[in-house]
Amino acid sequence: MKIYLDKDINKPKVKEDIHKIVSSGGLVVFPTETVYGIGADATNPNAVKKIFVAKGRPSDNPLIVHLADQKDLLTVVKEIPKHAYPLMEKYWPGPLTLVFQKTDLIPKEVSGGLDTVGIRIPSNLVAQEVIRSAGVPICAPSANVSGKPSSTLFEHVKSDFDGKVDLMIDGGKVTIGLESTVLDVTTPIPVLLRPGAITKEMIENTLGVGIIDATETKINDIPRSPGMKYAHYAPTGNVSLIEGRKEDVISYIIENMKSKDIKEVGVIAPSEYLTDIDCMYKVDLGPIEDLNEVATNIFLALRQMDTLNIKYIYIPALPKEGLGQAIMNRLLKAAGNQVIHV
Repeated sequence: MKIYLDKDINKPKVKEDIHKIVSSGGLVVFPTETVYGIGADATNPNAVKKIFVAKGRPSDNPLIVHLADQKDLLTVVKEIPKHAYPLMEKYWPGPLTLVFQKTDLIPKEVSGGLDTVGIRIPSNLVAQEVIRSAGVPICAPSANVSGKPSSTLFEHVKSDFDGKVDLMIDGGKVTIGLESTVLDVTTPIPVLLRPGAITKEMIENTLGVGIIDATETKINDIPRSPGMKYAHYAPTGNVSLIEGRKEDVISYIIENMKSKDIKEVGVIAPSEYLTDIDCMYKVDLGPIEDLNEVATNIFLALRQMDTLNIKYIYIPALPKEGLGQAIMNRLLKAAGNQVIHV
């Protein structure tokens, strides 16, 4: 397995290695602005299958296809609906995935058997160069073992995939820390399938109309977006997500910790909560007023709990407005969609 630093991405040798590996059906791990991705040639069914094996991912969980340039869009999608244009103009490149009707270039292995596919153009320059070097569209789900917290640091992906992929690029810590927003634009009214940094409010303001929010819809059939059907983002320990007034949440955590071994308890919370909680293992997400900072630290914090072998993890629920919707979407899944109201 080859490992390169992000600063080496423009070296001819690195570009050549990426091209050779992807062309031969291999796997590459690279940073994006959202989380790290594990990528393969999106037009090669056998290469795509390797991603599912490496991640332990269910085969009906669709993958997102990444492009380096918008001019390549019509090679992978049949048409571009009118309401997609203002979103593409404003948010591409960036953390927004749009779901279109796919062409036959994209095999069923990518789309989970659906006739649609999610497309994104990442803004991360390393990710863009990986795609250009590969010379083909790249399908790239988050680079983590399926069901576990996504990877926001290179150490995470190296731990999960060392020896399971052909090439890795170390890009340090990602800038956003949550997977992309997913919006289905194949319907007359666009449908939000997964919240992210591009919020529902931002989309509606851009379009000038309301959209349908399906982010909490229970899916039993094939999901139209990653993150809709299966358990996600869960650390090994039990996560208690607690909703209520700040004082009541703090009291609940303190009271519940009394019956636990202090070495088995961890608290993940915004800064304002932690000053009043005496706990050996605390992870500060940042001030609650800065949800961008909180978002970058969520998966890092969940991963840290696993590193410390924490059995009981307490996390205060956050406001669901704006970026808070995406943060709570991930925390709810980490907690098995259970919320404790106090």
